[in-house]
Amino acid sequence: MESSRSVPGAQAIARAARLLRLVTAGGSDGATLQDLARSADLSRSTTHRLLSALKAEGLVDRDGESTRWMPGPELFLMGTVAAARYDVTALARDIVRSLAVKTEESAFFSVRRADETVCLLREEGSFPIRSFVLSEGVRFPLGVASAGLAILAFLPDHDVDAYLDRHPELAQEWGRQHAPAPLRARLADTKERGYAVNPGLIVEGSWGLGAAVFDRSGRPEWALSLTGVEFRFGPERLADLGRTLLAHAHQLSARIANGRR
Repeated sequence: MESSRSVPGAQAIARAARLLRLVTAGGSDGATLQDLARSADLSRSTTHRLLSALKAEGLVDRDGESTRWMPGPELFLMGTVAAARYDVTALARDIVRSLAVKTEESAFFSVRRADETVCLLREEGSFPIRSFVLSEGVRFPLGVASAGLAILAFLPDHDVDAYLDRHPELAQEWGRQHAPAPLRARLADTKERGYAVNPGLIVEGSWGLGAAVFDRSGRPEWALSLTGVEFRFGPERLADLGRTLLAHAHQLSARIANGRR
């Protein structure tokens, strides 16, 4: 494969793609120029220049009142076409809704995208106190949120090793519990239990459960997850939630394998 460094304009394309991902991760609230520049590790002037070029092509837009940057109309059109090949949210939507109804917690469907998970669907549960760590478009590195922890746990060992080698910054950015040793311990627990547990490691008091969803070849490419406040995740109820989550994940994996609703 030809190195991207030898392709003219590859750096500019990579930077623009990074900004597109960051803008979409901002969700419906959008993102400020300052936040985008900092997250992309670019100067404000370079960030503004790239965003302006993307805006001219309709890939991003800028809110006139807040000046925040948001996904543009061309992304919607492109996504509609790409969905025919990649999107399985239509298969997952009623399962996510069922999960929220049965558990009364917020339920989510996320997809693996390279070394991250991206939330595609959110369904609110009926319990009035909710966690807002996750919503549509939000990204987390694998092994951080419960969805990504579940996916990473069921990848082949050599893929896990390679991932950890690529991301030595996890502990610095997400806390010492994301250093290789404690993360590997949680991955082992997840594999043995069948589902992941995040005991408030992202936001204190906000717990999450995640279960991998597999493609036809048996690779974990998606995940279902639940989030809620800590006192709702006591030992007995945690086991019940885990069984319900796994049952829904198995149902969705079978549905994807069969290619039907």
